[in-house]
Amino acid sequence: MFDVLVFVYENYWRGDACPQSSQLERKLHTVGFESQEIKDALQWLTGLRQATHNTQRPIATTVHTPAPVRPAASYRLDASPSMRVFSIAEQNRLGSECLGFVRFLEAAAVLPPHMREIVVDRAMACGSEELDLEGLKIIVLMVYWSFGEEPDALVLDELCDDARDRLAH
Repeated sequence: MFDVLVFVYENYWRGDACPQSSQLERKLHTVGFESQEIKDALQWLTGLRQATHNTQRPIATTVHTPAPVRPAASYRLDASPSMRVFSIAEQNRLGSECLGFVRFLEAAAVLPPHMREIVVDRAMACGSEELDLEGLKIIVLMVYWSFGEEPDALVLDELCDDARDRLAH
């Protein structure tokens, strides 16, 4: 299924540029993907579209004061000090490496809570075995893609680069 998702990501630069399921299915058959792999990917993409469509992006809010307009620093996106606790099923599916990567993206402020929840939801929809880090990276890319956003260059490099081939300086 991940090969199909990578193909879709590479060939349709935004989620809204992707054709309808029936047309996409014909294209994927033409390219040579197997029927079951296409079916799984289309079902997964349908879930992604629904999750993206049903998710409202956080709106910047200001602190109301009777004083003159506050500086731009008072505008924040979802700055609540809440913490995400992963269920046992989520921990089992994601494993420590993927959970650590999700936390890394959150700490780097490149994976906001609304996108994180879609990443976790789509990871849970990928089957029954533990997800590897490469699969999670594809899911994160697809979530960005579904919102019509491109991650910042350093994040994109992190998502597309295989860390095992890196040399430490």
